[in-house]
This record gives sequence, structure tokens and C-alpha cells, in this order.
Amino acid sequence: MRKSCILMHISSLPSEYGIGKMGRAAFEFVDFLKSAEVKCWQILPLSPTSYGDSPYQSFSVKAGNPYFIDFEVLEADGLLEHHEFAAFDWESAANKVDYSLLYDHCFDVLRIAYARFKPARFPEYKKFCDENKSWLEDYALFMALKFRYDGKPWYEWDEDISMHRTKAVAAAKKELKKDIGFNKFVQYEFSRQWKELKKYANDSGIEIIGDIPIYCALDSVEAWASPKLFQFDRKRRPIAVAGCPPDDFSPLGQLWGNPLYNWDYHKKTGFEWWIDRIKAASELYDIVRIDHFRGFESYYSIPFGNKDATVGEWKKGPNYELFRLAEEKLGRLDIIAEDLGFITPEVREMLDKCGYPGMKVLQFGFSDGKNEYLPHNYSSTNYYAYTGTHDNETLNGWVGILDKKSLKFAMKYLSVRKKKDIPSAIIRSAWGSVAMVAVAQIQDFLDSPKEDRMNTPSTLGGNWQFRTHKTDFTAELAKKIRRLNRMYNR
Repeated sequence: MRKSCILMHISSLPSEYGIGKMGRAAFEFVDFLKSAEVKCWQILPLSPTSYGDSPYQSFSVKAGNPYFIDFEVLEADGLLEHHEFAAFDWESAANKVDYSLLYDHCFDVLRIAYARFKPARFPEYKKFCDENKSWLEDYALFMALKFRYDGKPWYEWDEDISMHRTKAVAAAKKELKKDIGFNKFVQYEFSRQWKELKKYANDSGIEIIGDIPIYCALDSVEAWASPKLFQFDRKRRPIAVAGCPPDDFSPLGQLWGNPLYNWDYHKKTGFEWWIDRIKAASELYDIVRIDHFRGFESYYSIPFGNKDATVGEWKKGPNYELFRLAEEKLGRLDIIAEDLGFITPEVREMLDKCGYPGMKVLQFGFSDGKNEYLPHNYSSTNYYAYTGTHDNETLNGWVGILDKKSLKFAMKYLSVRKKKDIPSAIIRSAWGSVAMVAVAQIQDFLDSPKEDRMNTPSTLGGNWQFRTHKTDFTAELAKKIRRLNRMYNR
């Protein structure tokens, strides 16, 4: 079945409180998608964001982002009064998320709600805590400790607790019992609101495509509480970290800094941790996009402490074996393989064995007629065709930076005479392709300028801030998208 998809993170939903939330505006966006006959809504990782505000650098791979909890839902449940959250100044600009304001105010509001929270009124709370005990206990303690240490990373805490020594952990659990309870409540409320939103989307005929990063952050509960998962030395320092080698676009390469997995350990356990992670993601979302999928075949290893990614080496990952075992345990998985970047014959062989759909990004295509990202070169329907991803320019921004040769080729290929007509022609090209799903950022339907780009890779600050407004989602726009879907049988 041919489908269409709009890519927009929860953070970009309309909101009076600085960032998109899982309340009324989210349900109204689902209504908009249904009206437009869009069958999929793709979001970014739902995890709590850390330094740099990136959803791909999180304190936990399983926890939810507290910023997305809707205050009005808490008000309806009697846990907040309107003035307790409406009085804050939540934004410094109407079109950008200000994460410093969120950090300053959001937890204060949620603590007020927690002070009124009575588990007896919410019978699902105990069930949630019991079912998620395997990760929730460590996470709640980890976040309580982060507040205690003024947000410092775990490797800057006192030695006994940073090394996760048994006596220190037991003492911290006793001392921080109230804060631990608060963090459990926050995760329960996130889960409750997310499940209601996802059910509403599914009941409306819309699937949620979620995203999981391949790597964990160094400052994460996983790195602190489960060091055996990673390539750490005896002092729990990374031996090597993740990134990408230099190329034409990045002469120093990309130094991500994430700890690398100890794949020998994972293999000995039958990839238990990874299979559990995939299972959890498959329950959270309908379809799971795995970021940097090529890293399962081989990954770029950079010695810890290097200032850039110019020195490093490729090392072998678990390859297809991980996914073979995962499907033995979980059944056939609905996964999108983010197969962008340096793709070798070995990576293609792994992708073929997995059989998961890959990605084709049209912004990468306009060099010549042989380019694999152009729709006429798609070798099968087993792709998601993107106008651009969260890491790309808006289409308007992209057109503005095209060199003369690429611009000339694009106009000829798309049969347009004016530069300003290229963005809509690219959307039509994606929708008209044989790809099973066509995807566009909401910015591309809103004709957004370059300033509305979601993320510029390898930069810190100024990212993940794009916001929409209620007035953006008009009946006229829904009609325009609906016509496109019907024209191309999506």
C-alpha cells in the first residue's frame, strides 16, 4: 500500500508553553493529517534531551521527555491550577523553542503536580512502575542525582557514586527517595499521555514512525549503570568514541563522542539488551527508524580524547546476526534502515539480508541522471522517499545554496522554469515515485525559509528549535496535500 508521511517532531507542535506538547494541539494535528489523508506521522526520538538539546543525545534510551507533558491535562486531573503554569514566560521568540526557559520552569511546574499526586487515584501507576522496573529504577535515581549535582555529568560526581558502587547507590536511594518518586511520576505521566495520543492517531488510521539513535550518550543512565555494554576502561572512561571520517563536506570528520558498544559482550548475551531495546521501541511506535544503520555492519572508532575525527578506524559490528536473533524472538520487525552516508558493498549485503526499507533523500539527488537518489533510479518500492530529513535544509533553504550546475540540472529534471517552483516540484517527484512511502518535512509544505531548518549536523546551539503555529494548519493546506495523495495514489 502506497502511503504518505509528514515529518514533524512533538517539539514543533503549536503551544502556548514554549514547546510542543502531547495535549490538544497534538490531537488537532492528528485531525489535520486525517483530513489531508496522510497515513504516517514521523517524529524524532522522544527521549529526554541533554546538553545541546538534541533528541539524539539523551539521558536514557527508554525514558520520555518531560517537556512534552501537557500541563492542561494535569490541570484537568486536578494536579495543577491554571495560574501555576500560565504565569511563566515560556518563550523568548514566538518561532523558536527556548530550552533554557523550559529547563528553568518545567520541572518546577511538574513538582507542583507531583506534590498533589496520589497513586491511589491512578491505579495504572503501580502497574507502570512494575512493568518498567528494569530501567525505571536506575533512571529515576540517575536523574535525582543529576539534580543533586546541579546537572553535572555522572563522571564528575563523587567517585563512589560515579562508579556505581553498591553502598553508595543504596545510600543515594534512601537519601533521594522523594526525588526518585518525582522522576517515576514524570515518566508515568509521559507514558500515559503518549499512549492516549498514539491510540488516537491509530484510531484515526495514522501510524506513528519513531526514531531511535544507534548510540547512547556518554552522560546517560546506561553508561553510568551498565558500563559492561560499552568499550570502557577500568575507570569507566571510553576507550574510543563514535563519529564519521572526513569527507568533502566535513574535512575534519564528525566527532559525535558517544561511547562505542562492546559488541563481544553483546554477542555473548545473545544481544539481550539490544533486543529488549528494539522491543520497547516497537511498542512505543508503530514503525521504528534506526539512525546510522550502517554502524551495525562496521563503525568508525575514534580514540577517546581526540579533538576531531581525522584519526580513526573502521571496525566490524554485529551485522545481520543481531536482527536475525531479534526477529526470532520478536517476529518480523517494522523497521526503516537509515542507510545514508558511506555505504559499502558489505553494508548493502547486510541491508539486503535484513530486507528493511531504506531511505532516498531527494536533496542528495541533483548531480546527474545516474544519481541513486533520483526517483527514476529506485530499484524497487522498498524505500521511504524523503524530500529532506531533520538534518537537511528546508527545500527553500536548499534551493538557495544550490550551485549553478545542480540548479540547472534540477530545473531541467523537474521541468520547471522558475527557481521558486523547485520545492513543490520536488514534493511531487517524491509523491510520484515508486517508493512505498513518500515523506516531507512539514516545513516543506509550509514553504518555510532556511531559518526554519531543524538541525545542522556537527553544530552546537541553534538547533531543534523550529515551531509551528495553529494558523499554519489550514483547511486549504489539508486540501492541497489530500489532492497530492489522491493524484499519486497515496
